[in-house]
Amino acid sequence: MTDRDSPACETRPWGSFIVLDEGEHYKVKRIEVLPGKRLSYQRHTRRAEHWFVVRGTAKVTLNDVEILVKTGETLDIADRKSTRLNSSHIPLSRM
Repeated sequence: MTDRDSPACETRPWGSFIVLDEGEHYKVKRIEVLPGKRLSYQRHTRRAEHWFVVRGTAKVTLNDVEILVKTGETLDIADRKSTRLNSSHIPLSRM
C-alpha cells in the first residue's frame, strides 16, 4: 500500500479520526472521542450524515436537544441540522 492509498488519520484534542473510504459523493470516517471530550457544535449545509456507534455511548446534541445513542445504534442527521457529539466516561467510537 502506498502513502496515497493509506487511510488519512488525524489527531485532535478531542480524539482522532481516520478516513476509511471516500468517493465522489461520500466519505466514511471512524471517529474516536476521548472520555469527557466533545466535538464542536456544527451544521453542514450541503451534506447529511449517518452515524453508527461502534463502542460507548454518545451524548448527541441535535438542534439543542440532547439524546443518547448507544453501541449498535444509529442516528441520521439531515443537512442544515446542528449537532455536537460528546463522549461518556468511556472512549466513544463512531462511524
